[in-house]
Amino acid sequence: MPTQWKRSPEELHKTYIANTEAFYRIAGRGLAEQMDTFCAGCAMGLFARSASLGQEHVDAVNQLYSKGRPKPTWLLWALTAEVGKNTAFLPPLFFWSLTEQDARRGTDCSRVFIRMLTNILLCLAAVDDDVTYAEAEYITECADKLSALCDSAGVKKGKPGLRAEDFVTSAQPSFLEKDAPRAAASGGDKTAAAAAGEAPAEKPDLDELMAQLDGLVGLERVKKEVKSMMNLVKVRQMRKDAGLPVPPLSLHMVFLGNPGTGKTTVARLIAGLYAAIGALSKGQLVEVDRSGLVAGYVGQTAIKTQEVITSALGGVLFIDEAYSLASGGENDFGREAIETILKAMEDHRDELVVIAAGYTGPMERFLSSNPGLESRFNKYIFFEDYDGAELNAIFHGQCSKNGYELDQEAEAYSKEFFDAMYAGRDENFGNGRDVRNQFEDMVIRQANRVAAMEAPTKEDLARFTKADFLEEEAQANG
Repeated sequence: MPTQWKRSPEELHKTYIANTEAFYRIAGRGLAEQMDTFCAGCAMGLFARSASLGQEHVDAVNQLYSKGRPKPTWLLWALTAEVGKNTAFLPPLFFWSLTEQDARRGTDCSRVFIRMLTNILLCLAAVDDDVTYAEAEYITECADKLSALCDSAGVKKGKPGLRAEDFVTSAQPSFLEKDAPRAAASGGDKTAAAAAGEAPAEKPDLDELMAQLDGLVGLERVKKEVKSMMNLVKVRQMRKDAGLPVPPLSLHMVFLGNPGTGKTTVARLIAGLYAAIGALSKGQLVEVDRSGLVAGYVGQTAIKTQEVITSALGGVLFIDEAYSLASGGENDFGREAIETILKAMEDHRDELVVIAAGYTGPMERFLSSNPGLESRFNKYIFFEDYDGAELNAIFHGQCSKNGYELDQEAEAYSKEFFDAMYAGRDENFGNGRDVRNQFEDMVIRQANRVAAMEAPTKEDLARFTKADFLEEEAQANG
């Protein structure tokens, strides 16, 4: 059955602008970047509950940008990978501040925001002309969590928003339910399956996960450290099963290194590996940074952090740029988050693994800022920058995964290009992220080049040339 909420990409953008502009008049345009990021994250969680993923979903998420902000450039393969992560919904940092402001002034702007978000999410759910029960449940969950924050802050009641379940058009299984292997590999949320009464997913396959670890480009020292940890945990389990005493063992870790060196990927594999050998019950990865833990006023950071911890029980809590929690001085709310995490590490020692990650220098200062941190994190794994050959291998992996190949000249130039990228790296070097950005830029350049051909062949559609490596200005200069 068609849905009344379907919008063309252009109409969806107009709807988004109309709603966000109303919000900015209340809360200020300075929140535009946070708002766009938050809505894109909601779209990913929502699309995970869609019956399928297609270009219409890519076109939709690329319309979620505020006036004056750059338009996103998502591609289907990247969107599918992100949706597969299926992270749990968390209220945005600015919403906590908005509820506090409402409570102080006697206004209900935060309630208006909930109704606005419900409208946007219903439009997003309907981009494929179908609103599933799982999508409606997700929209309701978002509204309920935000409403609970309003209630706890004492915001006055407003008029009720739309009921998402009233607009359901089908009961098709969600994208993640249909694509279970992807969901398992990405540590996906099993809530929808559990709510549907399905049997819990089987434990991750140990051999498959070890093969994925071995298949990562470079990271030889990291792989050795992970395998050593695995052996230690397995033998400890065997001793326990044999009735032998087992010494205390902390599974919490610190990942040190620059961005784009595979820290999140390795953390996700570790979560699955620990679940495969029975050290963790679920094996999901919950990834968060300061903004996902710290609220804007006294007492709320502990609540926000505890909600994240609860979602990570049975798996791994991965805190990126963890040092930012201790960067604001003695009165900063980040310290409240640290204390909450430390207590959880003690209270849930058998059902929670915390991995703190970030740059080497700031992380060392972070750990020395609190005696509890130093005592609970005693395993350090260093992620080195990828060299030119490894960057080139990562690039070729992206090409192979997405059905591209290089002609002879481009193949030769590829090695030269990534050797130069490594040699010219600076403090902003993004390692694998820079490779991914380069690949996405090349996809766009290749598309522009092929679109100008009169009758491109299948080989033309799949082939990169040397020109695709270069910015237009460099091409013009020869």
